Amino acid sequence: MTAIAFIGLGNMGGPMAANLVKAGHKVSGFDLAPASLEAAAKAGVGIGASAAEIAAAADVIVTMLPAGKHVIAVLTDILPRVKKGALVIDSSTIDFDNARKAHAMAAERGCLFVDAPVSGGTGGAGAGTLTFMCGGDAEAFAAAGPYLENMGKRVVHCGGAGAGQAAKICNNMILGATMIATAEAFALGEKLGLTAQSLFDVVSTSSGQSWSTTSYCPVAGPVPAAPSNHGYKPGFASALMLKDLRLSQEAAAGAGAATPMGALATQIYAMHNAAGGAGADFSGIIRMLRGKGE
Repeated sequence: MTAIAFIGLGNMGGPMAANLVKAGHKVSGFDLAPASLEAAAKAGVGIGASAAEIAAAADVIVTMLPAGKHVIAVLTDILPRVKKGALVIDSSTIDFDNARKAHAMAAERGCLFVDAPVSGGTGGAGAGTLTFMCGGDAEAFAAAGPYLENMGKRVVHCGGAGAGQAAKICNNMILGATMIATAEAFALGEKLGLTAQSLFDVVSTSSGQSWSTTSYCPVAGPVPAAPSNHGYKPGFASALMLKDLRLSQEAAAGAGAATPMGALATQIYAMHNAAGGAGADFSGIIRMLRGKGE
């Protein structure tokens, strides 16, 4: 039984911590939101008084936080008390520069560190079927593997420090752009007299096929588990998609990479969020494309 500190028990972190409990680990958690602490406690997570307190007693620390500034702030707080040689896994989605800074901070303390952002949404977090995209050296990745496998279905070593964040940013840039294209096609199909099911039956087995169609279809009917059948309850909120798209554009600017589709997708999701769609699932972009409000 490994002593694990889990910092950040929200919609993703809470279920991930619960899966570590199910795997037989002793998990202590901390979050600033009382509701998140209450839910985690019901799942068997021990609740600590502070992030630093639970981290000091842990062999493994997992963080799942909103942005890079939060990750750096938490590491600044906890690292002076963390055991040398402890393993730190950050599963937040953050910018590349802060990811590399986090690696350097952990190394200075003598800790192993892996940046391991996830794909799979809240459903994957609950079911333990997440994909982890990992950055770090071979020793840190090997140490993190068993714990990540308790929370996910696929664990990929993408390279050195920050490589996990790089892969996540690239993946979600594809996802944002393909969801817009998918939503546009279904909205056009409606105006041309096609039913959602008939278009789905064609696209899902033809060259236009993508995850956005087959697993997350933005129109109600064809994929019963998709947010489109549940009032666009996230899922993966549009605000988070915009955050990731903006990270992709920051990274592209820093690397001197041309990403015109990524840039356009960022602008479209910014419009969607400004129009009231930020809290809905990102597949709800189809409502804006149809000319309907949130």
